[in-house]
Amino acid sequence: MNTHETRAAHIMRRIQELATISEDTQGITRTFGTPAFVAGRDLVQSWMQAAGLAVRVDSIGNLRVRLTSKNLTAKTFVLASHIDTVVNAGKFDGPLGVLLGLDMLEQLMQQQVQLPFHLELIAFSDEEGVRYHTTYLGSKVVTGAFDQSLLQRRDAKGITLAEAITTMGGNVEQLASDAIPAADWLGYFEVHIEQGPVLWERDIPVAVVTAIAGQQRVEVTFQGMAGHAGTVPMDMRQDALAGAAEFVLAVEQFGLAHKENIVATVGKLDVRNAASNVIPGEVTCSLDLRSADATRLASAYDALYATTEGIVRSRNLVLRWELIQYTAPITCDTALNKKLAQAITESGHEVVSLVSGAGHDAVPISVVSPATMMFVRCFKGISHNPLENVEERDLAATLQVVDRFLSSLISS
Repeated sequence: MNTHETRAAHIMRRIQELATISEDTQGITRTFGTPAFVAGRDLVQSWMQAAGLAVRVDSIGNLRVRLTSKNLTAKTFVLASHIDTVVNAGKFDGPLGVLLGLDMLEQLMQQQVQLPFHLELIAFSDEEGVRYHTTYLGSKVVTGAFDQSLLQRRDAKGITLAEAITTMGGNVEQLASDAIPAADWLGYFEVHIEQGPVLWERDIPVAVVTAIAGQQRVEVTFQGMAGHAGTVPMDMRQDALAGAAEFVLAVEQFGLAHKENIVATVGKLDVRNAASNVIPGEVTCSLDLRSADATRLASAYDALYATTEGIVRSRNLVLRWELIQYTAPITCDTALNKKLAQAITESGHEVVSLVSGAGHDAVPISVVSPATMMFVRCFKGISHNPLENVEERDLAATLQVVDRFLSSLISS
């Protein structure tokens, strides 16, 4: 077993151990600020401390460690990913990048490498945005783009974001001070599972990410009139659920008609005061639109809004349409991608370039820093699912590539 294989096995053991910590016993769920999230973060922190790294938890709950250059005026290069999860998640989405980054810092310390720049590893506290329906809380604090109005947003239990931060030991008054100034950024690099089937089908371990799709998330509410299921005639109903059902199918049809450039998803449906003998009076659902083309993303948003207005008019319903999040598409840094592609070639692999349909912390960071990502082959491209899996041989290949990539940055 060679060094990369040994390191891959070590990372894999840590990933498996972290996966045992969850909000429930049926799967893996560690959403921002929950006791399970804090327990998982504490475990990762213990591994960082065992490596001899000085760790700090910033005010939004990010874990941060830093190797400093002797050149105190040097800029900072960041390795990062996230340690929060979706509900019923897989083991690798996020933690793979964090624990691989920890391995990289351990290697540099053991080899006593003299860095020409500061190197910071960050385990972001909230990328998925599950609890408060907004993504990138951790990375937006680090870039200085955190929206203070979000502090009053409430989760399903009525707990504000400010309260959740305080409960974790954070300080909402210090959020701004945790940012890395824009002038101090040298670059950003994240390793992440592909979350798609291309590498799996081609049996290639890694790929260069060239761009990340933009997103628009909308909360759509249909308001009708609740009524008795046995007494209101079918042609006199204002059935909010029937309107929502028509909307769901319209979204699917739109996505299929524009499948080359956009994906459209309704992933959440809430029927208020649901009962089998009551005509639904109010239904709220989600809409997730994604495209790497900003113009097409905007036109899809407008088209689906117009379609939805038509549905509510025809059914005598009332529409509430609220844009929850807009994230523009980004292009990854050309110079960093060139170095990454060279590292892949030198490691003996074909260079595959992919656009990410999933969002990542590289999106807000690209506003202040050159940013790039590398994808790792994942079982059948399955993600946000307990079946999510990475093979050790692919992880070993990833380590070899990242070693070469970081060496090229250090020597340049």
